[in-house]
Amino acid sequence: MDIQFTDRQLDIMNILWDRGSSTVREAKEEIEEDLAYTSVLTVFQTLEEKGHVRHEREGKAYRYYPTVARDEAGRSAVGYILDRIFRNSPSALLTSLVEHKDISEEEARELSALLEGERGTETAVS
Repeated sequence: MDIQFTDRQLDIMNILWDRGSSTVREAKEEIEEDLAYTSVLTVFQTLEEKGHVRHEREGKAYRYYPTVARDEAGRSAVGYILDRIFRNSPSALLTSLVEHKDISEEEARELSALLEGERGTETAVS
């Protein structure tokens, strides 16, 4: 599934992923910029049209819930970046990531273990 968000949609999705659900008013209060209620509502409606959120009536308002998990959206985004920017080269993507961000010793060990695990899986399958 190809999942893409605008920056504003991602702001809303992060609120939903962090909280589990939200009304438009609750989300409006959490967004750092001073947006009109109708602007936030429009983002929720667009996300719902795309199938990324659903709503349930709660009194006079709607409560919105994510229908896409954060890790699923992350995999889609990484896949898009891998394909479109790094021409399907995981090593180029990983090199860029490591060069761009200082990683801790623990993160380096985790990456190394992950890569070793992948190599072990490939060897076992071959």
